Amino acid sequence: MWRFFASSLVLFLLMCSCFSSAVSSSLYSSSCLLQGQFHLNGMHKTGDVVLGGLFGIHFFSTYPDLMLYFSLVNSGILCVSFHISGFRHAQTMAFAIDEINRNSNLLPNVTLGYSLYDNCVQLGVGFRAALSVASGREEQVILHDTCVGTPPVLGIVGDSSSTRSIAISSVLGLYRVPTVSYFATCSCLSDRQMFPSFFRTIPSDAFQVHAIIQILKRFGWTWAGLLISDNDYGVHAASSFQSDLGPSGGGCLAYTEILPADGDQSELKRIVDMMKNSTAHVVIVFVVRQNVTGLQWIASESWTSAAVLQTPRLMPYLGGTLGIAIRRGEIPGLRDFLLQIRPDLHHNNSYENTLCTGQEDLENVETEFLDISNLRPEYNVYKAVYALAYALDNMLRCEPGRGPFSGHSCGNLQRLEPWQLVYYLEKVNFTTSSGDQVSFDENGDVLPIYDIMNWQWLPDGRTKVQTVGEVKKSAFKGEELTLDEDKIFWKFESKEPPRSVCSESCPPGTRVARKKGEPECCFDCIPCSDGKISNKTGDSMECTSCPEDFWSSPQRDHCVPKKTEFLSYHESLGICLTATSLLGTFICAVVLGIFIYYRRTPIVRANNSGLSFQLLLSLKLCFLCSLLFIGRPRPWTCQLRHAAFGISFVLCVSCILVKTMVVLAVFKASKPGGEASLKWFGAVQQRGTVLVLTSVQAVICTVWIVSSSPAPHKNTQYHNDKVVYECIVGSTVGFAVLLGYIGLLAILSFLLAFLARNLPDSFNEAKLITFSMLIFCAVWVTFVPAYISSPGKYADAVEAFAILASSFGLLVALFGPKCYIILLRPERNTKKRILRKYSLCCAFFRSTVEDTTEHNTVNQAVLGNGS
Repeated sequence: MWRFFASSLVLFLLMCSCFSSAVSSSLYSSSCLLQGQFHLNGMHKTGDVVLGGLFGIHFFSTYPDLMLYFSLVNSGILCVSFHISGFRHAQTMAFAIDEINRNSNLLPNVTLGYSLYDNCVQLGVGFRAALSVASGREEQVILHDTCVGTPPVLGIVGDSSSTRSIAISSVLGLYRVPTVSYFATCSCLSDRQMFPSFFRTIPSDAFQVHAIIQILKRFGWTWAGLLISDNDYGVHAASSFQSDLGPSGGGCLAYTEILPADGDQSELKRIVDMMKNSTAHVVIVFVVRQNVTGLQWIASESWTSAAVLQTPRLMPYLGGTLGIAIRRGEIPGLRDFLLQIRPDLHHNNSYENTLCTGQEDLENVETEFLDISNLRPEYNVYKAVYALAYALDNMLRCEPGRGPFSGHSCGNLQRLEPWQLVYYLEKVNFTTSSGDQVSFDENGDVLPIYDIMNWQWLPDGRTKVQTVGEVKKSAFKGEELTLDEDKIFWKFESKEPPRSVCSESCPPGTRVARKKGEPECCFDCIPCSDGKISNKTGDSMECTSCPEDFWSSPQRDHCVPKKTEFLSYHESLGICLTATSLLGTFICAVVLGIFIYYRRTPIVRANNSGLSFQLLLSLKLCFLCSLLFIGRPRPWTCQLRHAAFGISFVLCVSCILVKTMVVLAVFKASKPGGEASLKWFGAVQQRGTVLVLTSVQAVICTVWIVSSSPAPHKNTQYHNDKVVYECIVGSTVGFAVLLGYIGLLAILSFLLAFLARNLPDSFNEAKLITFSMLIFCAVWVTFVPAYISSPGKYADAVEAFAILASSFGLLVALFGPKCYIILLRPERNTKKRILRKYSLCCAFFRSTVEDTTEHNTVNQAVLGNGS
């Protein structure tokens, strides 16, 4: 922290000095004076416009105390341990500037220069280098009278570290000095409020996290551990992972561990033990060069490029690692440029390497410095320089009066302000020679692209890092993952990617049930409830309800049509009712045939053959109407079944009622003065009475059907997995009136027959009518509660059974004894046999034997009017 404040103080003193010089410009020469020199390592080239650069060319091996630190900085001997890759990064920037100066199409009238400084991979050194390059390296910078002019540097390429970039950009951003980093990935640097002039040509960790999540999704790895280093890079990456893995990747972190910076062995052992005991078989690593081994590794870009880990000794543990790497690019001509570099023999200082003559030929020597086969950070440096160059070129091509600034003005080199270049950097858009598009979004982040690398262990024992795919984000297609799985080396015996899930995906027919207190990736699979399904393997939180006419299959993985239920002709109950109905109809036909054949016999004539024939026909209709209750309900069957049933039974009961009344009238006529009653019960009157009584029921049915007609109905309330087809009665009142009218006639017939029960039993059938009406009423009184309590098809079965039972009761009770006499006891089927037991009748005949008219009247009445 003291380094940060000390550096800020230096910049503040420099600015104050410049400001004081500007205030007194009329009295003194216009100049800005440096308050001190830091003697940092660097290399420089003059030009019309100068670009700054910060590179880690040396390592600083120890942390001195405060006084020794200042002493080492001022003496210029702070940095030791030469870093060859950092030096190549710096030379790449020098090459890019040289290439731009030779390009007649880009900045044709401007020569670029550079001031490149060594940050020694230290925050304090890098911060001072940034202040030096932004302030100007000369002790005195001459300005115009207004204290304005081209800044010492137009922009800075660097720094390579997120931590140093945060410190540098937080200060330089106050003055809108543009910095373009080629290696700082912390997602925190995308905050435009904190870092308004920061840009970068490397994707932020936010996209790196998304890229790794894409890989996890590709292989179905939803359960992973996370190891991070104890710095800004690791902490911010962990934060992004914890917030993005679940929503975008459908995964969870089994653990998140911070590797100790001091290499605490006890803490490392605890982490390793925890990893071994975890069920997560995939480990995501956001660390910088930490020797951590085990399992299937997913490495961040800094760990992927760690050559120290890519050794045969570690391949049994780290082989098969999948990692994110900076995009590799081609930079034609860079190797030739690097071959031209020679030690400066004329700069004599304490660091001069006296072993070099400056004339050594390196072209045929294999060195890391000349290896340009894997240009990744260098490619980002190259793009950063070109981004600044294109931004400056766009600014200088501005037409006066059509510019983007106040009053449509344009920027120019003579009065250039840093924020003007920031404006053009935000708009820059170009394509490199490798075909990659370079542009910055609203946060200063480049369109991201990463190579996906695989650490491969070759059969001969050598190691190789193979590019197996890429992940990128475009302005139109979003995030895209391209992966060649055939090229991937897996270290496992199966040569297949491992499984790493907390809970296996729920199979079809089940849904996810979260485990309380555990990550969302840990769950149980429970079957879908009845009527619901899940038809694919996955992590469905809810099962889908089937449509109304469908039900879940036994496996709960698809919907099937619900079973339909109605009183069918194909089921045993329907078959029995149908057979019974047809049997009753057949018996009625047989009885009718018997009565027609024996119509002139006394027993047929004595039982009013006309009404008997009509009664048999109505009973046949009663038997047949029960068939309307069998089969799938249709609109016409629902309307016809109750109407046919009501009219048929009224017709039947009306015949019985009239027949009972005729019997009573005959015996009344046998008494003195009762002859007049017979004139009201002639054949026409009997048929007319039956017709009138039946017409009343026909009117009831008509009104019912017209006002609230019975109709088919699909009932799903009885059974969830079945559709019960039934006829709803429409109007309950109409149905009740229909039944009530039948019941009224039946009760009236029963009462009249009951009153006539003591008449001579061989002459009249009052007792048989009484018994038949008793059966009829008992059946229908029982029917009502049974019908109400029976669901679906069973209600139809109950009604059909009641119709058949009552019809058989009437048929057997009224016609059974007569058929018995006709067929089996013909000796009893005589006029003498029928009348001889009734002394009353005999007396009547004796007293009126001479009265032919009266004799014929009674005879006709007794024998059924001779019909």
